[in-house]
Amino acid sequence: MKRSLQILKFMVLIGLMIFLFSFSKKRNESRKIAKVEIEFMDDNSPFITHNSVNKLLIQNEANVTSVGKETLVLKEMEQRLVENPMIRDAQVYLSVDGVLGAKIEQRQPVGRVSASPDYYLDADGKRMPLSSVYSARVPLITGISNTEFTEVTPLLLKINEDEFMRSSVIGIDSHANGELVLQLRKMDFKVLFGKPISIEKKFQNFKAFYKKTKRDSTLSSYSQINLKFESQVIATKKEGHGK
Repeated sequence: MKRSLQILKFMVLIGLMIFLFSFSKKRNESRKIAKVEIEFMDDNSPFITHNSVNKLLIQNEANVTSVGKETLVLKEMEQRLVENPMIRDAQVYLSVDGVLGAKIEQRQPVGRVSASPDYYLDADGKRMPLSSVYSARVPLITGISNTEFTEVTPLLLKINEDEFMRSSVIGIDSHANGELVLQLRKMDFKVLFGKPISIEKKFQNFKAFYKKTKRDSTLSSYSQINLKFESQVIATKKEGHGK
């Protein structure tokens, strides 16, 4: 009899715990979202606004804080975010205190293709539309076709990683033979880069040439700089400036 009473008490205790857990879970799910925290994980200026991310998190709702927790499907939210052309990756989470968070990794434009309309080329070598929020300061690419993305992207990435080249190169012209010509800021000479191979070596050669001619005040006397050959720089002077 005593043992039966103990078992009964134990069953009642288990039932009470299950009831309290279910009640707490139901109450927690019925609570509204307290706030939304959106964090951009990259160093780029935002190409998409916080308000736009807000709308993507909860479709057809004026404000995500008006939505109960039980209606949230985090995976669906992440999917909507990554389908946006400005977003490369997204992580959505919900904290115990009612905070809906989204960590956003934006796509990184490394070049702007002159087309109709213009578009960016991102660090993954993919097309990216221009943003109405922010305009990236990247080289303008001309003469490129849809099949040449994989050829020009490695050069764009190397330019973006090199502080001197990033601040100097404002344009890249792609020729039919696959060779590239660089346009520099405030310089009227052409830089024949050739095919995008031995990129770092060509950068080193050009920077050494630039430094020397800048020191000698002869940089502006050249009309063309040829970097096609890895072992040397071939410079052509303007007419009237001698050899």
